[in-house]
Amino acid sequence: MMSVPFSGLAKGLAVTLRTMTKKTVTEQYPDVQPDLPPRTRGVIGLFEENCTVCMLCARECPDWCIYIDSHKETVPAAAPGGRERSRNVLDRFAIDFSLCMYCGICIEVCPFDALFWSPEFEYAETDIRELTHERDKLREWMWTVPAPPALDPHAEEPKEIAAARKSADKLAAAQAAEQAEQNPDQEGGQ
Repeated sequence: MMSVPFSGLAKGLAVTLRTMTKKTVTEQYPDVQPDLPPRTRGVIGLFEENCTVCMLCARECPDWCIYIDSHKETVPAAAPGGRERSRNVLDRFAIDFSLCMYCGICIEVCPFDALFWSPEFEYAETDIRELTHERDKLREWMWTVPAPPALDPHAEEPKEIAAARKSADKLAAAQAAEQAEQNPDQEGGQ
C-alpha cells in the first residue's frame, strides 16, 4: 500500500478548517460569571445562631477538617427558685477546605440546621494555610445560600403537622365548650 505524500498534513488542515468555522464553547470565566445549577455545592456556610456545639459535624467528618472550640457558660435561673443551667458557647468554628472533600456529611448530620451548602466557589488562596476559613468567613457565605425549593402543593401534609393541627383543634373545641358552659347567658341573647 502506497501512501500519498503529505496526506496526514492535509487531513490535519481539514480538521483545523472545520473547527475554525464552528462556534466556540469556551467560557470567558473571569469576565462572565457561569450560570450555576440551582442548589450548587460550593462551600459550607455556618448559621452560627443554630450551632449548639454538639460536635457531631466534627466527629462525623471523614477528613477531620472541622475545628471547634467552645467553653461552658452558666446561665442564671429563668424563674426565682429555679436552678442555674450551663450551656456551650462557640469560641471557634473553622473548616480547612484544603482537606475537605465536599461530601456533605457534616451538613446531613447537623441536627440543628447550622450548616448549609453555599454556591460560592471563588475562594482560592495563594497559600494552602489560608484555606482554613474561620467562622466569620463561614457566616458571610451563609447569606449566599439560596432559599429551599418550594414544597409541592399537591404533596401530603407531614404527619407531625397534621397531628399537631388535630390536637390544636380538639383543644380549641374543648375551650370553646368550657366557655359556653360558664357563660350560658351570653349565647342566648341579652
